Amino acid sequence: MLVGINKTPYGKITPYLKKYIDILSYNNIDCTLLDVNESDFWEKVKKVDLFIHRRETNDDYNQITTSILPVLENYLNIKCFPDINTSWHYDDKIKHFLLLEQLGYEVAKSWVFWNKAKALDWIEKAEFPLVFKLRRGAASSGVSLIKTKQQAKEIIERMFSKGIMHGENRKILAVKNFVKKLLGKQPYVPNYWQLEKNYVFFQKFLPDNGWDTRVYVIGERAFAARRFTRPNDFRASGSGIVDETYKNIDKEFIKIALRIVKDLKFQAMAFDFLYDSEKKPMICEISYTMPDDPVYQMEGFWDSNLNFHEGHFWPQYFHLVDLLNKPDLRIPESLLNAKVDYHNKRII
Repeated sequence: MLVGINKTPYGKITPYLKKYIDILSYNNIDCTLLDVNESDFWEKVKKVDLFIHRRETNDDYNQITTSILPVLENYLNIKCFPDINTSWHYDDKIKHFLLLEQLGYEVAKSWVFWNKAKALDWIEKAEFPLVFKLRRGAASSGVSLIKTKQQAKEIIERMFSKGIMHGENRKILAVKNFVKKLLGKQPYVPNYWQLEKNYVFFQKFLPDNGWDTRVYVIGERAFAARRFTRPNDFRASGSGIVDETYKNIDKEFIKIALRIVKDLKFQAMAFDFLYDSEKKPMICEISYTMPDDPVYQMEGFWDSNLNFHEGHFWPQYFHLVDLLNKPDLRIPESLLNAKVDYHNKRII
């Protein structure tokens, strides 16, 4: 067995990836580091039994993943994590909605238009407020509450003209790079560079939700935590106000998440849940991955029979247990007793 760990586009091994390496080394499983930018990448990758590549939300990562993953999985028959089935819709809220809605799952009502005139016609009879979302972005970036018809029309006009650049404010970036130039330093090149335009995506606003519930499923294990909204805001993702108490989690969210992962054969998937006006669970977004520190900080996980198992677990460990089919995989002591200052290290 040989596992290939792909470095970041910048040739680095992140702390997230290093945990895979540490676990593999501790269990005497051969591991090789790969770099898609090296000339011998394809020669080396053909020798691995499992290819692990962590996707991120920025454009630098995504253009690499969407280029190499289909070749590795579909034509070289190399087992991958994430596989295409798990990640083809990664960081795309429109794809999330279409997938779940067309298969009849509990997803928040949404509307997507790729035609300006159709969008403007629909707005005339829409009920407000609405939630506008860019199809991409994490921690509530690109998400805003649209309270009036006029605001909606302005968003539509913007999206079907100059569009919106995801990520750092370009005016702030210009100032920073002007200062860097004065200091003789290299300018910062943002890794979010794709312009979002020629579509518009609205989601039904679900009021009276003081928090959402993040459920992260790996195989038949479900981890969960509640994320509270920012002060005077409707958004919970990225707030940093988190309750990991497992007894406070609505088990309906756990049931739904486990069912979808099993039905759709996802290797892993995170779900963000809210309640509708009738207190029924609704999924707002999904993502195959999330930061590992918050998962470790959760109090344990539910199995497929909804039995709860207390403890702190790194997601990389269970990823490898499933991918390698090794339920007896051991975890290094350095990871068993890790101390994580969750609220100061990671925001989900």
